[in-house]
Amino acid sequence: MIELTEKSANKLREVLSEQGVTEDVLLRVGIKAGGCSGFTYVLDLDSKPTKFDKFFESFGVGILCDKKSLLYIKGLILDWNDDLMNRGFVFNNPKAKSSCGCKTSFMIDKDDKQEQDFKPSWM
Repeated sequence: MIELTEKSANKLREVLSEQGVTEDVLLRVGIKAGGCSGFTYVLDLDSKPTKFDKFFESFGVGILCDKKSLLYIKGLILDWNDDLMNRGFVFNNPKAKSSCGCKTSFMIDKDDKQEQDFKPSWM
């Protein structure tokens, strides 16, 4: 599951409204390889889920996440920070064992990676 805090959901709606984005847009949350610590969070807007996506809803905001990214960010809570120096989304990922100073890249525990690499006996 991926969740937003009420504050981050309100901020997202505010930004979308300011930009004139339609109401039927979904927040896509994912990861890509890179960054200081191994993986970087990716946020985007999308209008349609694919067969590889999981759909979540939090505070009235539809959230999409591809199944592979979900292995690394399951349980993620996306918050919003108004501090002058660190304004923006804050990723609270229970699977992240460490992150860099920018807080947008993270590393997972080896045991979590081995769980992802597991192949069933029928393959």
